[in-house]
Amino acid sequence: MRLSSTAVRQFLSVLLLLLGATCLSGCAVYSFSGASIPSGLETISIPIAQDNTSSPVNRLGTDLTDQLTDRFVDRTRLSLTTDDAGADALLRARVQRYTNEPTGVSGDERATTNQVTLRVQVRYVDQTQDEELLTQTFSGSANYDPVEAGLDGERQAIQNALENVADDIFSTATSNW
Repeated sequence: MRLSSTAVRQFLSVLLLLLGATCLSGCAVYSFSGASIPSGLETISIPIAQDNTSSPVNRLGTDLTDQLTDRFVDRTRLSLTTDDAGADALLRARVQRYTNEPTGVSGDERATTNQVTLRVQVRYVDQTQDEELLTQTFSGSANYDPVEAGLDGERQAIQNALENVADDIFSTATSNW
């Protein structure tokens, strides 16, 4: 038995409709970045991260907030709002610790490599459901040469560590669905 081209097209159309309906019936909405956000969330507030450290970068909290905002707004369907109480989701971060320690030493006992490490506590809440989605502490680190790069190297290592932390926070917050 041979099917006509019209019958084949109708069959494929029905199959595509069923496949599409199945994909849309999940509990989360997925983006092309692999991030998933609960379907009821449309807005997010990300207040400036608290900085409880004594790092040489006085913008540590602001820089972390910028990194997180870029990820959650650019890579998901969420819109940013400054209304903490009215946002569907709230993401708060606090930089708890900053360290800068030598990890490599030369023969004359001088540091050849230093490692900057940041520890950040995060709380991510679905305010529409009054549900805590994530409470976790994240760490990020990066190395630099204190002799060659000096304070500029330390600042760059801090930015690299912030990027690592922001990536981990975003991945963890958007992959649990």
